Amino acid sequence: MSEAAWDSTILIGVDGGGTGTRIAVSRSGSASIRLAEGPASALSLGVANAWDVVAGLCAQALDTSIHAMPWSRCVMVAGMAGAHHLPWREQFLRDAPAMQRLRVETDAFTTLAGAHAGRPGAMIALGTGSVGEAMRADGNRVQVGGYGFPAGDEAGGAWIGLRASRHVQQAFDARVTCDAFAQALAARMPIDSRDALIAWLGRAQARDYARLAPTVFAFGTHPVATAILDEAVDQVRMMVDALDRHGDLPIALCGGVGAALRSRVSGSWVRRLVDPESDAAHGALVLAREMSRDERVRA
Repeated sequence: MSEAAWDSTILIGVDGGGTGTRIAVSRSGSASIRLAEGPASALSLGVANAWDVVAGLCAQALDTSIHAMPWSRCVMVAGMAGAHHLPWREQFLRDAPAMQRLRVETDAFTTLAGAHAGRPGAMIALGTGSVGEAMRADGNRVQVGGYGFPAGDEAGGAWIGLRASRHVQQAFDARVTCDAFAQALAARMPIDSRDALIAWLGRAQARDYARLAPTVFAFGTHPVATAILDEAVDQVRMMVDALDRHGDLPIALCGGVGAALRSRVSGSWVRRLVDPESDAAHGALVLAREMSRDERVRA
């Protein structure tokens, strides 16, 4: 590959999530990055939808149309929610436009790459759900959690909200006092009666429970909220211990819930906490840059 051809290579990092999608685009040898954001593209929502969203955002970032996208010059790393499910991952690869190179990763790994700029480290992503991943110095990777709500996703926003909803149930039954915390949770749902609460619980999904998490943090000194958040920290600690049994990797708590929980962390692993360097889209871009550099060396 000539130097001129290499300079024209387009690098694309994708963060394809269940609530939204972020694209980071750059060119080989350039520090300039263009960003684009759009709707969800998790593979569970359909591979066709995923490519519609990703292709549209790539074209938006490059100020061109989808039909004019120079796919043959693109090196893409796509961190996609649902990529751990092999049939979805394989279909995503089969349906891809012909690119210079394409690599599909889980959104957990691209979050890890963004948090530590591709270097060894551990990451716990705490948003609506939760998942942890680490890359060790020898390049080996390990993952914990990510089993989904309600069976798993410990310490995630939905997990926190589900536990908080029980305080509302007990308050509406007069098993506990209907205090300011219970009233704030009920207003967030929003419901004002036992029947309305039953209806809400019957239709609530993970994102609905996750919307209660900010109220739990806002009432963080309330005994019920304190117990929920203390248990969440314990769950995070268990994930960290599973990812890094030797205790020598830096740890990044990512996502909105991760940032909110950080101030409640105590113990020996506090000294290992670091701020995430960037997000999953930039992490995918870091991996795309490394992948294109490796190809250039082979060429």
